[in-house]
Amino acid sequence: MNITIIVAIAIAIGVILLVIGIVTSMSERGEVEKRLQSFGGAEREAQKEAGPIKRASPVGEAFNRVLAGRSFTGKISTQLARADVKLTVGEYLALLVIAIVGGGAIGYLIGGQNIILAILGAVGGYFAPGIYVGFMQGRRLNQFNDQLGDTINLLVNGLRSGYSILQAMEAVGHELPQPVSGEFDRVIKEVQLGLTLEQSLQNMLRRVKSDDLDLVVTAINVQREVGGNLAEILEVISHTIRERVRIKGEVRVLTAQGMLTGYVITGLPIAITLLLYVMNREYISRLWSGHICGWVMIAAGVILISSGFVIIQKIVHIEV
Repeated sequence: MNITIIVAIAIAIGVILLVIGIVTSMSERGEVEKRLQSFGGAEREAQKEAGPIKRASPVGEAFNRVLAGRSFTGKISTQLARADVKLTVGEYLALLVIAIVGGGAIGYLIGGQNIILAILGAVGGYFAPGIYVGFMQGRRLNQFNDQLGDTINLLVNGLRSGYSILQAMEAVGHELPQPVSGEFDRVIKEVQLGLTLEQSLQNMLRRVKSDDLDLVVTAINVQREVGGNLAEILEVISHTIRERVRIKGEVRVLTAQGMLTGYVITGLPIAITLLLYVMNREYISRLWSGHICGWVMIAAGVILISSGFVIIQKIVHIEV
């Protein structure tokens, strides 16, 4: 067996082991955080007694030390918080490097030691973690917005029954499912640890980039400054949010066919190319094996397919 193939296989195995190590450290830290959060107001004392949480990922720790104080780490941390991905910035960047190396190795092996396919695999590995984080952000934001109407109704009922705003938020944290319950429970814990309610709500708004939540936070902050009937204000906001969610659902149904058409049209050329590559590698390989005309055709196809996908998404995406 060629020595390059052996090296590529060794790199791929190393990448898989590193990914398993990082994922294992994520799950272990998640269990520790859950146990600490179960103590509620005693979370600070529990953390002092337990000491710093040990991570099982030395690669992530090394990245954290190198990246300490860098300006771009704040943006990455915000994106991870919005996606509720249990990774530090160092661990995320370590995973990004692993994805790039692994994607390049896989492309090199599948492409029969073709450097071009190895580069394409590395590029795909570079974008893969960002696509996953973006997908998790969108899914979590949609879940939060769908639950926000019920959340406001529970807040209104709690305020009318004599609860304070903090007690009403605590009821939301206990009664409703994730992700709403987790976010409001975190607000309560931050207030118990010494932050003001305004700061805690702004932190929640940073983690959940929702226009509807921004309305709720603004109403609560204004009411705390100038007074007024917060229950009535939240009830009006709840009606507005429910109508928006209903209209968004109708628009989503009406544009589903166009969106699916865009995915099918975009994926069909790629699927046909992969099928031809598996069935007759020699035939399809002539497209990129040393002929500049083939590369021009590939570049033109990628540009046209990408442009068509973007145009279709712009058409079917309707702001409500």
